[in-house]
Amino acid sequence: MNILVILGLTMPSISDTEVENIRLAAGPNGVVTVASNIGEAMELAADSEVILGHVPLPLLQRAPKLEWVHSASSGVDIYAYPEFRDSEIVLTGEKGLVGGHLADHGFALLLTMTRNLQRAIKLGPEGWASRAELRAEEIELDGLTLGILGFGGTGQAMAKRGRAFGMTCLAVDNNKVEGNDDVVEVWDLDSIPKLLSLSDIVAICLPLTSETQGFFNDEVFRKMRKGSFLINVTRGEIVDDKALQRALDSGHIRGAGLDVHTVEPMPTDHPFWNYENVVMTPHTAGASQLRSGRNIDRFVQNIGRWRTNEELLGVYDKQAGY
Repeated sequence: MNILVILGLTMPSISDTEVENIRLAAGPNGVVTVASNIGEAMELAADSEVILGHVPLPLLQRAPKLEWVHSASSGVDIYAYPEFRDSEIVLTGEKGLVGGHLADHGFALLLTMTRNLQRAIKLGPEGWASRAELRAEEIELDGLTLGILGFGGTGQAMAKRGRAFGMTCLAVDNNKVEGNDDVVEVWDLDSIPKLLSLSDIVAICLPLTSETQGFFNDEVFRKMRKGSFLINVTRGEIVDDKALQRALDSGHIRGAGLDVHTVEPMPTDHPFWNYENVVMTPHTAGASQLRSGRNIDRFVQNIGRWRTNEELLGVYDKQAGY
């Protein structure tokens, strides 16, 4: 088994111990090579049968023996190009492993809005003069309703945190998903209008696919409860920026917390920079000191499963995009 490990943004380093664990899992004839970037990987890919990391088209074209890719990113829309999507190459990754820190970040964005932190921080020492005004605008999460679109790992982690804050949690998913202690029943997609109308906070926990791209348009925003908040920590392209701007300008939406954006980096002249009720971060929700280690551990488990023809963990449906 010839394995190529490619370092990058979501897996910036790998320890000697982790490399050795991969080598041991690969068996006595296993070869493990580490590339520090895609350019270096291009020169090493010819004999690679397995890759841990990102595989853009130019790299794929240099890897004729490739049979399996274990992604270092949770969203796999980057693999939607036809040459990979329609190939026989198996795609696995950290599916179900990244929900915790994404949900942490989602709640950080939400609390920044509901506790008026962004404005208070900007005011600095002058905030004391606006103390009464700041207090008058703050709201408590206890008793509010959190509506979650997509009840995978991120959606379930959002619900867990929402329930801990005393919120009622609702969820929809396009797959048959069982409810749990946090969400009693997961509704199907036909119930999206109902969820939107009942929710004080709407959390986007969806992958980017042809069906979800631009899903949050004017019609969807009109179905949201007046005065509600939007949280998005998965993919920016799911939201139509212009429609969100109109919903904010009309006062129908009270605020938006966005870690992901339709264009990245977010242009300096984008109007959302000037909105006090829009809190934005530069696509950093995916960061965690535990992330890389979790994914490498899964990869090591999957190597053993690959060698014994067992079902792999974290398999993606390449055609569906998740």
